[in-house]
Amino acid sequence: MRLSGFLLLSGIIFVSESTGLAQNYPQVMPEVVVTANRTPTSRIASGSSISVVTSEELSRKQTSFVADVFRDVPGISLSRTGPAGAQTQVRMRGTEANHTLVLIDGVEVNDPSGASEFDFNTLLADDIERVEFLRGPQSSLYGSDAIGGVINVITKSGDGASKAVASAEGGSFGTGKAAVSVRGSEGIVNYSLGLSEFSTEGVSFAPENQGNTEQDGFNVTTFNTKIGIQPTENLEFELVGRYVESEQEFDELGNVGGLSLPVDSQSETKSEAFSLGLKSVLQTFEGQWEHILGVGISEIDRENFGGFASTFKGDKQRVYYQSNVFVETSALAEASHVFTFLVDNEIDAQDVLGGGIQSDVDSETTGFVGEYKLDLFDQIFLSASIRHDENDLFKNSNTVRTTGAYVVKDTGTRLHASYGEGIKNPTLFELFGFAPGFTPNPNLKSEKSYGWDVGVEQEVMGGTATFAATYFENNIKDLIQGAGATAVNLNGKNKIDGAEFEVSIRPTKDLSFSGQYTYTRTEDANGIKLIRRPKHVASLRSTIVALNGDLEVNLGGAYHGKQDDTAFQAVLPFGSQTVTLDSYILADANIKYRLTDSVSIFGRLQNILNERYENVFGTANPGLGAFMGLRVQFGG
Repeated sequence: MRLSGFLLLSGIIFVSESTGLAQNYPQVMPEVVVTANRTPTSRIASGSSISVVTSEELSRKQTSFVADVFRDVPGISLSRTGPAGAQTQVRMRGTEANHTLVLIDGVEVNDPSGASEFDFNTLLADDIERVEFLRGPQSSLYGSDAIGGVINVITKSGDGASKAVASAEGGSFGTGKAAVSVRGSEGIVNYSLGLSEFSTEGVSFAPENQGNTEQDGFNVTTFNTKIGIQPTENLEFELVGRYVESEQEFDELGNVGGLSLPVDSQSETKSEAFSLGLKSVLQTFEGQWEHILGVGISEIDRENFGGFASTFKGDKQRVYYQSNVFVETSALAEASHVFTFLVDNEIDAQDVLGGGIQSDVDSETTGFVGEYKLDLFDQIFLSASIRHDENDLFKNSNTVRTTGAYVVKDTGTRLHASYGEGIKNPTLFELFGFAPGFTPNPNLKSEKSYGWDVGVEQEVMGGTATFAATYFENNIKDLIQGAGATAVNLNGKNKIDGAEFEVSIRPTKDLSFSGQYTYTRTEDANGIKLIRRPKHVASLRSTIVALNGDLEVNLGGAYHGKQDDTAFQAVLPFGSQTVTLDSYILADANIKYRLTDSVSIFGRLQNILNERYENVFGTANPGLGAFMGLRVQFGG
């Protein structure tokens, strides 16, 4: 019934798109991506599977949190343990949440004290220029944590005349949001400064139908800055900084019918996150030899107040040097070559205190990377990379990756394929951490993976429509899993395969339609399906522009198929059982009207079908919500 409802919604969206097909208007695709290789690459030249969400799309969907648009990206499944502010995990192509490396302006932000995951619950959409999703094992380029892929969040830069933008909105669940930004350039300096705050009284983490009525609020404040200086034509510097402060109320686990489930409680988590990046780029030999020197620092501090009072501090420090050599040849064929060498040093540290026990440990890794890219006739694109990591706590590792793409411009066809290897080092918690009843295991080995994909992208209807399909596989061995009172490497392989399908249609400049469907099949070494990996995920979205561009309407829906989860017993012997969570559809509608060149009003409805759904067993999520706001721009 839910899938039928999604198909009906699809029909409504498609009908809205099919009005006025007479005027052709080619779709504008992102031209360059910075994540697919160690140097910027044309999107069509990437042999890897990569998707991009732009600031225009974030604005069009009126999303407060960046993660909410991930449902429109193929190969991504989202798990949020409750309403706004709850832990938000992203799984790429069926891998674990800590198998995805997350970068913000080039700074790695995975939390060493939080299972090496990045929690997307505080990532607001304001000041985000684009998000790139690089799917498949990518450790030969990025090191540990990139078994499933890489998510690169890029904030806005200043350019041109100074302008300021301010917005405010409010709505259901006692929700309010305000944001202000200033950006521009002057002489050799460009700058972007942004401040945003989101606050909500929320709904209960624990389900209301079980007698839980206490609201669990959440608020987050973010300050973001990016400053660029170019003192000479061949030298530039960039400084990026980000500070996030949040407070989240939540419900502790209790005994509900013999199962461990959330119940109303006065519990709270306060956190502060800070990241800083500094990069210099020097061009020599008329741009043929490029030198990049950079440093990245990220830190997160969390303090829990409740049943198990504790503090967590995770630090990540990285220093790197990258050398790029660009060569053009024409002796045998018109070809472009890029040779890259990279060396980086990273230190991960955690300082955890709780129950009178402290764990203050760190690990260090030095990586050496070589990459080669070849462009033949602006039609055949190949790349190969290799990485060697020196680790102080575990065995050294080697990973490789190779990609290829072939473009037939006359037919609008692009073929692509890639093979890559991934590695995930044991977390400091698994090695040396603690929790009630948990014993660390310092003998853990790194998780390893190898995967490949192959796909085709085809333009039709004079370039106004694009269809794409990709098949992928990923095999993971030595998977680390909590087994009772400790963590162990599992024997055998976890097998993951599936297919991703995308469609994008823009028949006129005022109409656009996009959709994606991902099929994912997972099983562990015993043939058991992995939890929190839905087999079917799909989304559809339509945008209609009218009144000479003053009015914009956006309709969308996301289908999340059935998935398994684990229910734990609250009494001895503390066993567990597998439960199946129902499928659901999240539909939304947004509208924006431009009153003047500098003033716009907007409104949105979320969860229009008022779905009662679970991403994680035993947690609640908000129902139908309505929100309105105002945006004003000065200058620019």
